[in-house]
Amino acid sequence: MKFSKMHGTGNDYIFINCFEEQVDDPTSLSVRLSDRHFGVGGDGIILVCPSAAADFKMRMFNSQDGSEAQMCGNGIRAFGKYVFDKGLTKKTILTVETKAGIKQLTLNVENGKVSTVRVDMGEPLTASNDIPVAAATKDFIDQPVKVGDKTYRMTCVNMGNPHAVTYVDDVDALDLSRIGPPLENHPIFPERANIEFVQVIDDRTLKMRVWERGSGETLACGTGACASLVASVLNGKTKRRAKVILLGGELDIEWNETTGHVYKTGPAAFVFDGEIAV
Repeated sequence: MKFSKMHGTGNDYIFINCFEEQVDDPTSLSVRLSDRHFGVGGDGIILVCPSAAADFKMRMFNSQDGSEAQMCGNGIRAFGKYVFDKGLTKKTILTVETKAGIKQLTLNVENGKVSTVRVDMGEPLTASNDIPVAAATKDFIDQPVKVGDKTYRMTCVNMGNPHAVTYVDDVDALDLSRIGPPLENHPIFPERANIEFVQVIDDRTLKMRVWERGSGETLACGTGACASLVASVLNGKTKRRAKVILLGGELDIEWNETTGHVYKTGPAAFVFDGEIAV
């Protein structure tokens, strides 16, 4: 099977062109190929598929448990670069079908290759039932979540998948491998959740680390960066447009007041092509 390794701000995925390759069991394939010692290595696999509703369809499967995610904000930027640079499209504005709906991508091309991608992520969902989070309140903004003897103040947002954002003084000091799993799997999250730990630098700058549902800590999470900006606006911590600093790089996130949509702009990079026996 032929594949390509791509990443968006360090969030790396194994891309498989399903116009040419057949993937019968993407769940087990993702776990096997994503292994960084015995496989290709990555945060999961992304399948490039035909779509009856959009220009392309994207399916993304996580690395640790092979679960299929509704959306991947960094992966979809790399997806845009993949289909353009590989000659599958000549469009610089294209639509991609995901489990979270159809997303529009604007490709910024330099010297015939995509350098950055702006993604219309759609409107954030903040109602508890839409996230989902098991709560008596209509929404879940700055609410307490207790794990052991520690209580976190969390704000929950759905950006195509469920996110819970909490604010800390120093993201670099956190032991995410210890505190991430019990929050991801907390009983209030019936579908589990991605957990964002956010340090507010100023009203236009956030620093974030993420514990991703089904993948663990990753170098970046595009939907998580969007959720962090939305949560920060709801909590009065930032303007509606801010830079989000991640372990793998920076993203420009805007929650547009006119459209109500969240827009995410950031880089996408090709790493290498390969072939592996499956």
